Amino acid sequence: MPTHRLANEVQAFEAHATDADLNDLRARLAAARLPEAETVYPAATTPRRWEQGVPLADLVELVNYWRTGYNWRSFEARLNGIGQFRTTIDDVGIHFLHRRSARRDATPLILTHGWPGSVVEFIDVVDELADPKDPNAPAFHVVVPSLPGFGYSDKPATTGWGVGKIAAAWVELMGRLGYRRFAAHGGDWGGVITTVLGGRFPAHVLGIHTTLAQAPPGLTTDGLTTVERKWTEETRDFWRHRAAYAKQQATRPQTIGYSLVDSPVGLLAWILDKFAEWTDTEDSPFETISKDRVLDDVTLYWLTRTGASAARIYRESHGGVNSLDPELRVDVPSAITMYPRDIEKCPRPWAQERYRRIVRWREPETGGHFPSLEVPQFFVKDMQDGLAAVLAANL
Repeated sequence: MPTHRLANEVQAFEAHATDADLNDLRARLAAARLPEAETVYPAATTPRRWEQGVPLADLVELVNYWRTGYNWRSFEARLNGIGQFRTTIDDVGIHFLHRRSARRDATPLILTHGWPGSVVEFIDVVDELADPKDPNAPAFHVVVPSLPGFGYSDKPATTGWGVGKIAAAWVELMGRLGYRRFAAHGGDWGGVITTVLGGRFPAHVLGIHTTLAQAPPGLTTDGLTTVERKWTEETRDFWRHRAAYAKQQATRPQTIGYSLVDSPVGLLAWILDKFAEWTDTEDSPFETISKDRVLDDVTLYWLTRTGASAARIYRESHGGVNSLDPELRVDVPSAITMYPRDIEKCPRPWAQERYRRIVRWREPETGGHFPSLEVPQFFVKDMQDGLAAVLAANL
């Protein structure tokens, strides 16, 4: 049996896919069997051509680039250059990036991704958060963990790894790094986990910045502005008509998991569909996000065989004891940013029912569900300003 010291040990980690795995990926891409083109508006050049999902022509072009032009080794080197580590918490190995700032006044900060994201979401913003060019901007010791079942973290072998348990694991992780008190940011599932961190662990969390505010249930639209009412209608429409992926992963993650782990084209289509629909673009997600970044994310899922295990976060966290507590309230300072093309937008009056100390609220003119990839410079500045307000509220 390992000693307590060894069980809590933080070990350096390097990513290195085997040549055999990369060759196998290219062979599978070359041998892919594809369906016929979509039948609705096949010649259209408007977003309506995405109504049945990823258009065949777009997928074929990206598959060809993935097979012949994309360079995984370049991204792998980026990960290794930032600094990667692993530690075991509750019998699950947790992978994380850790970029210490050179600034003596730096604040520990944990960034939590969601689905279908990964640590890839923050690869282009870590350096500026750690060592900002502006000397007046706050600096951070940045920790970016891979959620359990995602990337280079272990796949949980038992149930129970919902948002509550993950938040508790993050407190343990930060403590092992010497960060007893820290700030937190997240979007998507990372936003839910960040909310839990702020609500359940105020002794450790200085405050939060999030792009996902979730109001308590049962609130009415009385008193909301026209824009805020529109937000609630759009969010309701999303969950009623555009969330089949979530219902599948919340109820039958194992079934879809076979395709996601066995077929790189299936995995690519499943994830690309969300990058296309959830970004602030007119047609293709590549209007704002590079093909390489999307393929970095998809290839990470593919090489780590995490299509099924990542999908299970929906089953673990949608309803039941592991979901967000309706009674949870966040009393630590909170900075909240609602991007216009995100899939869930919460009116401020609703958000204030859960987040009791909103010190900064922003509604940018551009940006969608993946702001760190879509508008990275704005995203960093917004985080710096938001967390500066959070830290000032602690003085």
